Amino acid sequence: MTTLDPASEQPQGVSRRSFLSRSAATGLGIALVGSVDVVFGAGAAHAAPGGKGGRPHVLGYGPLIQDPAGLLSLPAGFSYKLIAQAGVTRLESGELTPSDPDGTASFPRRGGNGSVLVNNHEIDGAEPFPVPHLSGLVYDEQANGGTTNIEVDGDGNRIREYVSLAGTHNNCAGGQTPWGTWLTCEETEEILGKPHGYVFEVDPHNQDANQNPRPIKALGRYAHEAVAVDPDEGLVYLTEDAGNPNGLLYRYTPPRAALPLGKGSLKELADDAGTLEALAATTEDGTLVPDLSVATEPGTTYRTTWVNVPDRDAKTTPTRKQFSDTQITRSRKLEGMWWADGGTYFVASFARTDDGSAVAHDGQVWFLDPSRGTIELKLRFAYTPGDQDSDPDGPDNITVSPFGGVILAEDGEGASHLAGANDRGEAFFFARNDLNDSEFTGPNFSRNKKILFANIQSPGHVFAIQGPFVHQH
Repeated sequence: MTTLDPASEQPQGVSRRSFLSRSAATGLGIALVGSVDVVFGAGAAHAAPGGKGGRPHVLGYGPLIQDPAGLLSLPAGFSYKLIAQAGVTRLESGELTPSDPDGTASFPRRGGNGSVLVNNHEIDGAEPFPVPHLSGLVYDEQANGGTTNIEVDGDGNRIREYVSLAGTHNNCAGGQTPWGTWLTCEETEEILGKPHGYVFEVDPHNQDANQNPRPIKALGRYAHEAVAVDPDEGLVYLTEDAGNPNGLLYRYTPPRAALPLGKGSLKELADDAGTLEALAATTEDGTLVPDLSVATEPGTTYRTTWVNVPDRDAKTTPTRKQFSDTQITRSRKLEGMWWADGGTYFVASFARTDDGSAVAHDGQVWFLDPSRGTIELKLRFAYTPGDQDSDPDGPDNITVSPFGGVILAEDGEGASHLAGANDRGEAFFFARNDLNDSEFTGPNFSRNKKILFANIQSPGHVFAIQGPFVHQH
């Protein structure tokens, strides 16, 4: 069912498809710490040992059911509503919904009935439907990206959609703040009418707060991907999706006088306020780990140290090029982040030896624990180029499920899925894009846990998925 109303070398995201080699498949699929390796079989889910009476139990929510509409296959009992579609649905201001929905978060709607989604649009200028330049909401007249806010009721029915930020460039992922706003990230270093490569704050409820957008320059200018905020310490962690050389993981420490952070406080900071640092991961004996791809076993743990970024605004040299490889830790395709469990999960989408990585893989999920000062490899997708449809590759956006484990948006070769991994280390497919091979983006749950929102980036679909969600253990 739908709610559509048809009337109504630049480092901006290294292409996943540019670095595939075609050697024989090796290794296994995905695993969580404390579990055996799990290989994805054909279809949405597969049986695993340990069911009652010696019978295997079904991982996840069972096999995917082919969608008669040819859009989104889901397990039995689940359904979707198409709440926005680029070039089809209309904004409150009259224009068509913009192209390329990407990173997304949902917030409780005022009054408590429903949700407000803040939806990034990863537009670099070539897309058919730009984010409209509405008065007071534009950062740069020469840029066509930005965000829209989509309101739905408690059943996931579309109510309205409107521009909340315009004139930004290549808005990819971002992150929710503890104070109830969205930080949207520009995945670029381009200079158009103005410099780009910044983070902007978007309020899901107050359009007055979104007037006269100002970049948060204290968080640095680079090919931003995602953000996670420590609700206790006010530290901000950020990923960089860039190559030549590969990107970095950053930590921002605000000045003590700015604490506690709240709505609008980040964009009020001076451009050089606080400290921006890059990760230098080390082994127990203090040896630098120059490349995260070398970690092949879930459970691998490194200590975190941090190195100051000399020129965070990258006036002459990109931030990742301000370090030698003997100073910091790099990773290919650092992507989504999500704060949970007292730290932040973050994703490395893939690595290949011909892109500067030491070891090839089809994805990693790490957990950064600030209290322990460590990062730990939680999930790893082995490099399996011979199986592009039933073995997952290219995890991108991530959300931590309120039902246990994580949900990952796949951006790889072959069929695209939402993949899940439960807290026992068992992996499964939850949804499949039956329309095309475009990536999934922006998975996140409504506050009441009844709806999983997710997007197919092209041609630009935003879904509200409902069904019998249960704890995954």
